[in-house]
Amino acid sequence: MALSKLDAIIADAVASQKIPGVVVAVSDRKGLIYEGAAGVRALGRSEPMTLDSLFWIASMTKAITSTAALQCVERGQLSLDAPAAEILPQLGNARVLEGFDAAGAPKLRAPKRPVTLRHLLAHTAGFGYEFGSPDIKRYAEVTKLPGFTACTKAGLETPLLFDPGERWEYGINIDYAGLMIEAATGLSLGGYFAEHITGPLGMTSTSFRPSDALRAKRVGIHARSRDGNLSPMIVDLPEDPEVEMGGSGLFGTPADYLRFTRMILNGGEVEGRRYLSPASIALMSTNQIGDLPCCSFETAMPEWVNSVPAVPGMPMHWGLGFSINGVAFPGGRAANSLSWAGIANTYYWIDPTNGITAAVGTQILPFFDAHVIEMLGEIEAAVYAAN
Repeated sequence: MALSKLDAIIADAVASQKIPGVVVAVSDRKGLIYEGAAGVRALGRSEPMTLDSLFWIASMTKAITSTAALQCVERGQLSLDAPAAEILPQLGNARVLEGFDAAGAPKLRAPKRPVTLRHLLAHTAGFGYEFGSPDIKRYAEVTKLPGFTACTKAGLETPLLFDPGERWEYGINIDYAGLMIEAATGLSLGGYFAEHITGPLGMTSTSFRPSDALRAKRVGIHARSRDGNLSPMIVDLPEDPEVEMGGSGLFGTPADYLRFTRMILNGGEVEGRRYLSPASIALMSTNQIGDLPCCSFETAMPEWVNSVPAVPGMPMHWGLGFSINGVAFPGGRAANSLSWAGIANTYYWIDPTNGITAAVGTQILPFFDAHVIEMLGEIEAAVYAAN
């Protein structure tokens, strides 16, 4: 597969000053077939972007946590459909937010049914994020809860937005799945990953707590202003988090991440080691939410995320850890490919039909940056044109 056109695409994106720096990695079922880097790690600094530059991959953590949860299900340590409070008692205290009274205090009630691990992995439990829900944002302001980047137990104490199973809502669900893994195994989430996923896969740059050597390669985060200009932005991510956030806490590199996605691409097995059964891979990669609409939302915090619109003619579903496109992307990934992203504009997809997986790393806020999305489309088209 000739992928030299990718060099020009990422070089042009940087030369146009639309993107400070980018790393792209592409793999087939056997291993990496392309790596490229362009630009700088941060505006105002001299370090060039390199293939081993470290990104906050944020919600790309979710697929790894979901894999860990299903490993625990296979071993009988967790159940998809038992009340999650049997493992994590605080989930038994979850309440549904029904609005706010005249004094501004939250109005809460008990849910009609318990939260399950399946709800959490499918984002149907009822939890949201403050950047995607005005009600969660208001609740956090009223109760003075820290935001999700604080990586604290208190920051997870948000209410449900609806009764479990009744809607799809993107939120802190998989952070709770991570806590369930810790409770079931007696390991920290990072310790579990190192023993069962990232360690065996050789993902040496992927961590909740990067070493000083890795942090020295970290890519700076940039804010896109309304006029389109970029400036360095400080995002306070603790070096020693109270909670290793299973939904958003990992740092890593695109090539490292493809070690994980190649395992998914190969049906749960890679280089002679099986990580998940074919049945678990099928659960992860098939629609688990029926006809519920998913994968688009209106922003409640435009400095963090742009609104993500539904695409006409492109039905989207959710499995257990991944979004699933119901039809093929024109000139790109096949129907039923798996994908997701990180809030600072990191992206990946896994296309089992064509045997291709790719990851793209930038560090720009807000999420769903128009220039990154344009570049991502060009990258995908070039990958499939060369196939």
